[in-house]
Amino acid sequence: MPELSYREAVRDALSQAMRDDEGVFVMGEDIAEMGGSMGVTAGMLDEFGPERIRNTPISEIAIVGAGIGAAMQGMRPVVEVMYEDFLTVSMEQIVNQAAKHRYMSGGQLKVPLTIRTQGGAGWSPGAQHAQQVEAWFVHVPGLKVVFASTPTDVRGLLWSAIYDDNPVIFFEHRTLYGLKEEVPDELEPIPIGQARVQREGSDVTVVATGRLVHEALAAAKDAESEGISVEVWDPRTLQPLDVDSLVASVKKTNRVVVAHEAVTRMGFGAEIAAVVGEQAFDWLDAPVERVGAKFAPLPFAPVMEEYVVPHSADVLAAIKRTVARG
Repeated sequence: MPELSYREAVRDALSQAMRDDEGVFVMGEDIAEMGGSMGVTAGMLDEFGPERIRNTPISEIAIVGAGIGAAMQGMRPVVEVMYEDFLTVSMEQIVNQAAKHRYMSGGQLKVPLTIRTQGGAGWSPGAQHAQQVEAWFVHVPGLKVVFASTPTDVRGLLWSAIYDDNPVIFFEHRTLYGLKEEVPDELEPIPIGQARVQREGSDVTVVATGRLVHEALAAAKDAESEGISVEVWDPRTLQPLDVDSLVASVKKTNRVVVAHEAVTRMGFGAEIAAVVGEQAFDWLDAPVERVGAKFAPLPFAPVMEEYVVPHSADVLAAIKRTVARG
C-alpha cells in the first residue's frame, strides 16, 4: 500500500477524476502555476493544461457562480475557495443558487458542483483566515457537507463529492495536509453519509471532526492509561449525518463528548447533542459534553491562538467529567 499525505490524497482524487472524465475541471485563485495556497494542485497544470486547471480573478462570488453555471450545463467543476472564511463572499451563490436549483426546477436541473476549501488554526493566520464555519452550511437544505480527517477518507470522499449530482461543500483542515498514512493502491470511493469509528471503546463516545479527530485519539490514548475506554466516532460527512451509526455508538458507551475546532456556541456539536438527546436519551448516563473554541475571534498571537482553540487536554478533561458523573 502506498503512503500518501493528506495533500497528496486530495491531489490524487482530483487527478484521477480528471483523467477519467473530461467534464471534471478545477478552478480557483492561483491554483495553476502556483499550485494553490496550500500546494494541493501543484504539478496538475503540466498534465491537464490551463483549460482544466484554471486560474480565476479574486472574486469568490464569480468563481462559485461560474462553477454553478458549468455544473448546470453538465460538467463537474471543482471550485477551490482559498480560505473558508471567504465563503462569506460567495454565500448568496451557494445558499440561494447552488442549493436551490434542483428543488426549484422539480429535479430537471442538477448542480454537481464541489466547493473545496480549507481553514483552521495552528499557524497564526489571524481572525480572517482561520475560522471554522462548517455549521453554517449544514443548516442549508440542498447542500451536502463533508469534513474528512485522514488521507484515505479525504481521497475517497472527494471522489464521491465530484460524482454527486448535488453541490458539496468540502472542508479540509490546513494542519492535516502533511499527515501521512498508507492508503489502498486503488482509489476506493467512500459513500457520502457514512461515518467511521476511528477507535473502538466502551466507556464514552467522542464525536470529533477534522483536526479534533486526532486530538481526540491522543486524548483516548491518555484516558486508556487511566482505565477509561474511549470510542472516537468521526462523522466524516456532516450533512447527511450517519444518525444510525451515531446512535449505535451511544447505546454502547452511554456517554458522549463532542469536539470540534469551531466555536462551541451553535457549532456542529450542538446538533450532535440534540440528535443524541432525541434518539438516545434513555441510554445516556450523563449529559453530553461539548468541546470547542472559545467565543472569540481567533487571535493572531500564537500563545493566544493556542488558548482559544481546543486541544487533546480539553477533550481529555471532558472525558473525565462525563465519566465522573455516571
